Amino acid sequence: MSTEVTASGPGETAPHAPGGTAERVAGLEHRRERAVAPGGPRRRGEFSARERIERLVDKDSFTETGLFVRARPAGHDPRRPYGDGVVTGYGTVDGRPVCVFAQDSTVFGGSMGEAFGEKTVALMELALKTGCPVIGLNDSGGARIQEGVAALALYAELVRRNVKASGVIPQISVVLGPCAGGAAYSPAITDFTVMVDGASHMFVTGPDVIETVTGERTTAEELGGARTSNTVNGNAHFLAADEEDALDTVRDLLSYLPANNLERPPEYAPGSAAPGAGLDAVVPDRLGEAYDMREILRAVVDDGELLPVQELFAPNIICALARIEGRSVGVVANQPLHAAGVLDIDASEKAARFVRFCDAFGIPLLTFADVPGYLSGVRQEQAGIIRRGAKLLYAYAEATVPKVTVVVRKAYGGGYAVMGSKHLGADVNLAWPTARIAVMGAEGAVGVLHRRELAASDDPEALRADLLAAYERIHGTPYLAAERGCVDAVIAPRETREQVCRALRALRGKRAPMPERRHGNIPL
Repeated sequence: MSTEVTASGPGETAPHAPGGTAERVAGLEHRRERAVAPGGPRRRGEFSARERIERLVDKDSFTETGLFVRARPAGHDPRRPYGDGVVTGYGTVDGRPVCVFAQDSTVFGGSMGEAFGEKTVALMELALKTGCPVIGLNDSGGARIQEGVAALALYAELVRRNVKASGVIPQISVVLGPCAGGAAYSPAITDFTVMVDGASHMFVTGPDVIETVTGERTTAEELGGARTSNTVNGNAHFLAADEEDALDTVRDLLSYLPANNLERPPEYAPGSAAPGAGLDAVVPDRLGEAYDMREILRAVVDDGELLPVQELFAPNIICALARIEGRSVGVVANQPLHAAGVLDIDASEKAARFVRFCDAFGIPLLTFADVPGYLSGVRQEQAGIIRRGAKLLYAYAEATVPKVTVVVRKAYGGGYAVMGSKHLGADVNLAWPTARIAVMGAEGAVGVLHRRELAASDDPEALRADLLAAYERIHGTPYLAAERGCVDAVIAPRETREQVCRALRALRGKRAPMPERRHGNIPL
C-alpha cells in the first residue's frame, strides 16, 4: 500500500514511496529540491541564505542541519515551507570549525516562528557542546505575528542561549538586511556585529510606527542604518561596503579569536615590524599638539596590521585586535586626534566592553595612554559619566589576562588610573620620557596651588613661568612614578616593540585566581 506525503503545501506532493529503495531515494531528492528552493523573490543583487553561507565557509565544508523542519500550522495560512525561513548547519572557516545560521528573507520575510526559533536554538546548543564560534547572518522582519506567543517565546529562548554562550564561545552577528523588533536584541548580546552600508537596518520600532505614535518623521537609515549604528549609537562594531566585505570581515575577525574560552587564540609566524627609530619623533614637542596614535601602534604590532573595533564610534579611543610575535593581543589606546584622547561616556563603554571580551577569551591587553582625564561638563555629568565611566575601571580591574601598559604622553587624574595603571592590576607598565603622570596639567595645578601667591605678586606672569617650570621638573616627567614603582621602566620610544614583546613573553604563564563568587556587579 502506498502513502502520499505532502511535500510543501496543499496540492504539492512527493512521488509515491511504497517502500522500494529507488523510490525512497527519489522521494528524498524531490524533498531536497523543494527544501532548497527559494520561498519567494529576493531583493535585487542580494545573495540567498545558502549562497551567503557558501561565501563565508570553506568550499564544500558546510553541512546543513534541520533541512526538513517545517513551519507549524498557524492561523489560516496554509503554507508550510521546509526550513521555516532559516538555514542552519556547521562548516569550517580557514579549516577551523564554526556553526552558522542564515535567516531567509524569502520565507515569511525571514520572521521568526516556532520551528525557525527551535532550529536556531538547537544550533546554539551544538556550538556550545562542540566549543566552536557561532555566526548569525541576520535578515529578519522580527517575530512572526501569526504565531503569536510561540514566536515571542523563542526569542527569549535564543537570548538565553546567547547569554549562556557569552564568554564561552565567540558569537558574531552579521546584519544583511532588516533586523527589527525582538530580532535586534540577540545581535546586541553577541560579541561583534557587522552591518552593510546602505543595506542593513537594526531598530526596535520602525519609522512608520514612530510616526503613528509620536508624529515624528524619520527613516530606517536614520533610526538604525549601518552608519547610524556604527557612528551614533554604537550598536555595531564593523561597517562593510557590501555583503562580500562583511563576510571577509568575519573571516578576518575569526583569525584573531580562539574557538572557545578554554583554547588559546591561533598562532601565526611572527610578523615584521617597522624600524623603531621613527617613534622617537612621533610625539610633538608642544604639549597641546595632536598626533595620530595609530602611527605608534602600527610600529609596534606585527606587519603594522590592526583590526579596529567600533572604529567610527567614540573615535577618541582606539580598540583593535592585532598580533605581537604571531599571537593575538587586544589594543586599547587614547587617540589624541579626537578630543585630545579624553575619556567620555561613549569611549568608556566602548573600551570596557572590549577589555571584558579580551579577558573572557584569554587575549592579552596592550594599552597606550595619552589621556587628559575624564571629560567634564554638565551634559556628561547628567548623562552618568561617574556610573558609566566606572565601567572601564571595573573592566581593567577585573581582567586577569596579561596586561602591559605604555604611557606615551599625558596621564592625568582619573585617566591615569583607568588606562591600565599598575594600581588596577597591570603587570608591566612602561613609560616614554615624554610621559607626564600627575593629578592635572601644570597650568591647572599652578593656578590651584599658588592662586594667592600669584594674586599678591608684583610680576605674576614671571612668577607663573617660574612655578610652571618647577612643576614640570617634578611632575611633568615619568620619573617620580618610576621612583615609586608605579612604572617599571622608562624606555626610549624606539625600544617599545622590543620591550612589549619581552613583557608578553614573560607573562604567557600568568595565573591570577579570583575569589569564588557567582559574578561581580558591574555598574551597568
